[in-house]
Amino acid sequence: MAELLRSLQDSQLVARFQRRCGLFPAPDEGPRENGADPTERAARVPGVEHLPAANGKGGLRRAAAPEAYVQKYVVKNYFYYYLFQFSAALGQEVFYITFLPFTHWNIDPYLSRRLIIIWVLVMYIGQVAKDILKWPRPSSPPVVKLEKRLIAEYGMPSTHAMAATAIAFTLLISTMDRYQYPFVLGLVMAVVFSTLVCLSRLYTGMHTVLDVLAGVLITALLIVLTYPAWTFIDCLDSASPLFPVCVIVVPFFLCYNYPVSDYYSPTRADTTTILAAGAGVTIGFWINHFFQLVSKPAESLPVIQNIPPLTTYMLVLGLTKFAVGIVLILLVRQLVQNLSLQVLYSWFKVVTRNKEARRRLEIEVPYKFVTYTSVGICATTFVPMLHRFLGLP
Repeated sequence: MAELLRSLQDSQLVARFQRRCGLFPAPDEGPRENGADPTERAARVPGVEHLPAANGKGGLRRAAAPEAYVQKYVVKNYFYYYLFQFSAALGQEVFYITFLPFTHWNIDPYLSRRLIIIWVLVMYIGQVAKDILKWPRPSSPPVVKLEKRLIAEYGMPSTHAMAATAIAFTLLISTMDRYQYPFVLGLVMAVVFSTLVCLSRLYTGMHTVLDVLAGVLITALLIVLTYPAWTFIDCLDSASPLFPVCVIVVPFFLCYNYPVSDYYSPTRADTTTILAAGAGVTIGFWINHFFQLVSKPAESLPVIQNIPPLTTYMLVLGLTKFAVGIVLILLVRQLVQNLSLQVLYSWFKVVTRNKEARRRLEIEVPYKFVTYTSVGICATTFVPMLHRFLGLP
């Protein structure tokens, strides 16, 4: 078993997969010192050892990880290149900030509620596991890495694989008793979606096979364990008036006490964004119920219904509602972010031009939490109100 795990964690396995899909390092590329894992890169950069170490509060966890070297590469099969680049995007933020709001505004709030809560749970566990296990990503060389931003993060487990599996199969389970469609078709689509995202993590060189398999298995276990509570989750928006306090306090506590790393990476910031968005969405659903803003109070009750045909009118209406909602969300995000940063900079007496200050624990967590909690509330409460005001059903 130990030998099998070592083979699945081997970077050479990922490199062979890349070569079979037509992705090769540039001919003049050789071993580079920057191909080491993030911890080694941080330790080898002159001056890093003189920068403040992690103290949990009041400073950076460590200096920002140095700019990672990205190996040049040659593409010999553009079909796989564009397929896996597109598949990788299905597991990134750009997909979630479009698909999840679109589901809420145009398809079914019942589905979006389940998707968002399970997505937040899965992502939090995956992100925390990365910074606790501290397993490095595949080494480069031999692996070619296509994504620069995430190189500073650890690899185990693959949160892209976790999120894709969670979204695909939560959607499948939540719709099979609510809409009439061939279950086999839905199962095939869920498997294809999650498989493409998982393979894209190998193709882009960001994860080993073991990272991806662990992400899928952890997500499957979480779905099985939480499924009996999904009906209870559907009723969260009818909880007591103290419910919003718990929804804010618990996620903020988890973000503020996020596992401390040896160097700065975007993991803590991304986790705060995810938990804050989930908190905002949950509070938004509570506001809708408490103030009776929803037009269908019994929307969470499973009702078998046919999937309506896609017409030109529905397509134009859906895109219009989506465009209106995204514009409002972006405005709220920018306004709240700027305001919260100004307040925090003034409170902690930080120079506004100091971009590194955003990475301080006492600034990064509060401003991101306030910003994306506001975004979640806006998406679930104020955007639907604006849709009704504009006469968009």
